[in-house]
Amino acid sequence: MATAVAQSVSEIDAWKSRLTEIVRNESFIHGREIRLASGRTSNFYFNLKPTMLAPEGAKIITDLILNLLRGANIDYVGGLAVGAIPLIANVSLASADTGRPTPGFFVRKVKKIHGTKLGIEGLRDLTILAGKTAVILDDVTTTGGSALSAVEVVRAEGCAVHKVITVVDRMEGAAENLSKHHLTLVPLLTAEDFSV
Repeated sequence: MATAVAQSVSEIDAWKSRLTEIVRNESFIHGREIRLASGRTSNFYFNLKPTMLAPEGAKIITDLILNLLRGANIDYVGGLAVGAIPLIANVSLASADTGRPTPGFFVRKVKKIHGTKLGIEGLRDLTILAGKTAVILDDVTTTGGSALSAVEVVRAEGCAVHKVITVVDRMEGAAENLSKHHLTLVPLLTAEDFSV
C-alpha cells in the first residue's frame, strides 16, 4: 500500500470530503433507533467496517492517519478489538513506506482464558511496551469509553498514551471525557460532516 503524503491543507480537505462521501454511502445509517456501545440510543449510526474494509476508504483513512502521525515520536499504534483492527493493520502496513515503520497491537475486550492468556495481541512480549509511546486508534467515538478502556490496559503496561485518533467522532462527550485522562482526541470526521 503506497502511502500518500499530503502537500497542502486543501489536499487533506479533498481527502476528507471524499471520505465523507464514502462513509455516507457505505457506513451511515439514520432514521431508526439503534443502541450504541455507550448504552445510549440514537437515530443515526456509523458502522464503519464497510468503509474501513473497502479499498478506497481504507486508503484515504490510512493516508489521513499517517499524515497526522508524521513527525510524531511514537513507537506503536493500537486500539480495541474489533473496530480498530483494520485501522491498526493498514496504518502499520503503510508505515513501512514512510521511513518510520510503526508496529501495531490490539487490546482484547476480554482477556483470553486459554493459550497465552493475553489481553494485548500483536506483540512478541508485553514488556516491550514499558517506556514506549503509542497512539490509540478508534473507528467511532461517542463518549470515548472504548478508546479509554484500551488506553488503560496499555498504560498499565508502562506505555505512554497521549492521543486518540478516531475516524468519526459523534460529538457526544468523547473529547471532554478523554481530556480528563490527559488524552487529546483527533477526529478525521465528526457528526457535523453528516448534518446530524
